[in-house]
Amino acid sequence: MARRAVVTGIGVICSIGRNLKEFGQALREGRSGVGPLRSPDPGADPWNMRFTTAAQVHDFIATDYFAPKEADMLDRFAQFAVVAGREAVRHSGIEWTPELRETTAIVTGSCIGGQTTEDKGFVEVYKRGRPRPHPMTIPKTMANAGASGISMEFGITGPAFTVATACASSAHAIGLASNMVRSGMCDVAIAGGSEATFSEGLLLAWEAMRVVSPTVCRPFSKDRNGMMLGEGGAMLVVESLEHAQARGATPLAEIAGFGMSSDAHHVTQPSAEGAARAITRALASAAIQPEQMGYVNAHGTGTLVNDATETRALHLAFGAHAPRLVVSSTKSMHGHTLGAAGALESAAAILALREGFVPPTIQYNEPDPECDLDYVPNVARAWDGEYAMSNSFAFGGLNAVLVLRRI
Repeated sequence: MARRAVVTGIGVICSIGRNLKEFGQALREGRSGVGPLRSPDPGADPWNMRFTTAAQVHDFIATDYFAPKEADMLDRFAQFAVVAGREAVRHSGIEWTPELRETTAIVTGSCIGGQTTEDKGFVEVYKRGRPRPHPMTIPKTMANAGASGISMEFGITGPAFTVATACASSAHAIGLASNMVRSGMCDVAIAGGSEATFSEGLLLAWEAMRVVSPTVCRPFSKDRNGMMLGEGGAMLVVESLEHAQARGATPLAEIAGFGMSSDAHHVTQPSAEGAARAITRALASAAIQPEQMGYVNAHGTGTLVNDATETRALHLAFGAHAPRLVVSSTKSMHGHTLGAAGALESAAAILALREGFVPPTIQYNEPDPECDLDYVPNVARAWDGEYAMSNSFAFGGLNAVLVLRRI
């Protein structure tokens, strides 16, 4: 019989909170983390973008968290991973032993990895005519730098790897880590994701797609006009229920189910049927009926196509129960953090289960006939439910859905 995988620690850093407490308070208050777009590098050239706002971690100074030499070795996205990992471990109360370090797994997700470092290096070489980029550009660029940083931070020598499935990366990471715990491959795993996208080349690439809102992100609202880019990281400590109980830890929630699918449809246009398959598989993995689901933390990017498609997917997967779901998109507050999204939103769903509230979908103005569910507009709502779901649907048609249970 498969073991139960539970979450015992959470760490968060994003535009609405530098830690879990701040993050939870912002979710309750429906506070936006969106502000004027600015370069995280002091003295950088000004950016001239169609969109002028973003959900950034402003005034993040790496040397507040790392020694100068260590900070210089890590791209911003990897710094976020380690900072979140530290809080998650501290929150869990894990006490490391040589044996536990050998058997703990690390599974992280990132969409772009350290491409901000790569972009900066190319600016130095091609724009400013300097002969070479930073000598650590390659190791700072690698997508597994977050996993490697966490490994070195705690001396963990067990399995460690990184998943890159665009916006579903950290949801896949958490799901795979929970399966490793369930199967007995490891007793403990640190899982989540991180992202830092704010460099000129990457922003110009997003601008070219014309999917970023020039104003604000309004998921599921009829007047929505695009997503809001964000950055940050979130990590969970996942362990078997038996291991948690043996050391006297308090489980925060159970990762009860995990479902994956591929649309096999289109690189950027989502498929309701593909998303619904992942939802249905997650429910089956959790061995629950659709009617038992209460809250869905939606992928909810705020684009015209995505929100309508996700709504159709929820109708397909939940049938007559869909109108009774409580659905919200916390991306309206912390932005779309790409590879970190699944981890941040799973953290939000766990807080909803534990603290008895559903975060709102802020900036919501008016109903859309194509988005006809209960999206908790603008104000958080008291809620007492047993199951929550976190949806992550990525470019390339790769879908990951987590079912979380109150425990």
